[in-house]
Amino acid sequence: MDARHDALIIGAGIAGLRAAVEVAGRIDVAVVSKVYPTRSHSGAAQGGIAAALGNEEEDRWEWHMFDTVKGSDYLGDQDAIEILARDAPRAVLELEHMGVPFSRAEDGKIAQRTFGGHTRELGGAAVKRACYASDRTGRVIMDTLHDQCVKGGVRFYSELVLADLLLDRQGCRGAVLLDLASGELRTVGSRCLLLATGGFGKIYRTSSNCFANTGDGQAIVLRRGLPMEDLEFVQFHPTGIRGLGILISEAARGEGGILRNGSGERFMERYAPTNKDLAPRDIVSRAILKEIREGRGVGGEEHVHLDLTGIGEERLLERLWEITSFARIYAGVDPVKEPIPVLPTCHYMMGGIPTTVDGEVVRGVDGSSVPGLYAAGECACVSVHGSNRLGCNSLLDLVVFGRRAGKAIRRALDEGRFAGADARVSDEGARERLESLRRARGRERVPALRGELQGEMMEHCSVFRTGEGLVDAREAIRGLRERYREIGVSSEGRRFNLEVLEALELGNLLDLAQVMVESALFRKESRGAHYREDFPERDDENFLAHTFAYRDGEEVRIEKKPVAPGRFEPKKRSY
Repeated sequence: MDARHDALIIGAGIAGLRAAVEVAGRIDVAVVSKVYPTRSHSGAAQGGIAAALGNEEEDRWEWHMFDTVKGSDYLGDQDAIEILARDAPRAVLELEHMGVPFSRAEDGKIAQRTFGGHTRELGGAAVKRACYASDRTGRVIMDTLHDQCVKGGVRFYSELVLADLLLDRQGCRGAVLLDLASGELRTVGSRCLLLATGGFGKIYRTSSNCFANTGDGQAIVLRRGLPMEDLEFVQFHPTGIRGLGILISEAARGEGGILRNGSGERFMERYAPTNKDLAPRDIVSRAILKEIREGRGVGGEEHVHLDLTGIGEERLLERLWEITSFARIYAGVDPVKEPIPVLPTCHYMMGGIPTTVDGEVVRGVDGSSVPGLYAAGECACVSVHGSNRLGCNSLLDLVVFGRRAGKAIRRALDEGRFAGADARVSDEGARERLESLRRARGRERVPALRGELQGEMMEHCSVFRTGEGLVDAREAIRGLRERYREIGVSSEGRRFNLEVLEALELGNLLDLAQVMVESALFRKESRGAHYREDFPERDDENFLAHTFAYRDGEEVRIEKKPVAPGRFEPKKRSY
């Protein structure tokens, strides 16, 4: 065994860093990162973090909770959502005290702005709830937490990739890691382990996600016989730059940006008369694609315009500097004078590894957990987002449940609940898998297979879905999984062998794609981001439940778990 720690955190985004801050200086903790820690994808979050501070107008946590439940299309667990909304003001003020440089209102308090789906008085007019730092909120939160970790003596392992978990009947004993610099596998033992590996947006051709987001943690958990929860729910952000998927944050619409079709019409007035351009993301994405389908795209092409010209140059540069820069560099337009061509882009996974509200990984619908194994952030599904996440609830999820997972780990270790690393736990499975890829000399190539997978998922399992299309995707993925067995790797070196890394990542994406498609086929209704054109209505009688999907050999088995009820009864969504 190469190293041992009390706690091992896989992932250096905001969820992993917040958990590390909670235990730093109290136990021996190490953070493993696939990239250099401050390059983690949390830094790409632009718009803000939601909290009912009421700094600029009246707001209450109960209103925030209602908006989150309603936005989830009533699939979110209300016990977890109450924790999220109640704890939000404390969590944001704590970040401020750590040193996060939030933008300020005239009175010096943290500035707040409107964001999609956030309302006053249980569904009334829009409310200013998003706390922000210009349009670089994720960047400054992550950098601040990283500084706190360094201050607390947290050990970082950079450019190591999760290859497997050390699991036995007693629980999680550590991880097997691929060291990119040497090409060697490292076995690191721990008394408990937190997965914070992020999403897997690279399963789609067009995505706002970074190239490292390939579902490593989720795929390994799945192969270990544990379930994925609600993997059919994938959020497509309405405003990605056409052709690239680079995100134009919802903050742009929160500051006054307007979506216009090819006729210059503000079309969201027809789809969401009250909230208009600030309706939840699933509604706006479908509206954009419907406009395009019906021939109202700009110039007859597959995009609409995001018009920021009414905001003014001074305000754009003050509050949306990064977005302005992205538009100029990647779209070739000056948003001060011209609209930005946009199209929905894969942005966020609502589903993932099922957990309790304290981050404990759940092994089944009975709620039993895996000793010593935790998850937080986008790779996890505590189910505060249900079938559709509201903007600015992602960063909040990371800090609230990252902190809770850290507290739970500290409490468990203080109580001596986990025995820790055992040299007898084998890492042979990971070594055999890696060596088989290194020796692979088949005729198939990873980039070609990955491109076909991404194309199938875009075509059949994105914003609009049908049973027929999903069956086509199922068959295509089966074929790709067969062809994956015949891949060839030409690079024989070990140091930074990215060809082998991409082969590992493709295997993860194929496993997750299979589960995503099967879960989407199973859910014969439309709810939130999952829109079945052959089942266009929400079906609470049969599907007000989470899906728990397991791998049984080469097939997928799905069970239902009831949604945790609460104070808000399911109603038809209207915006």
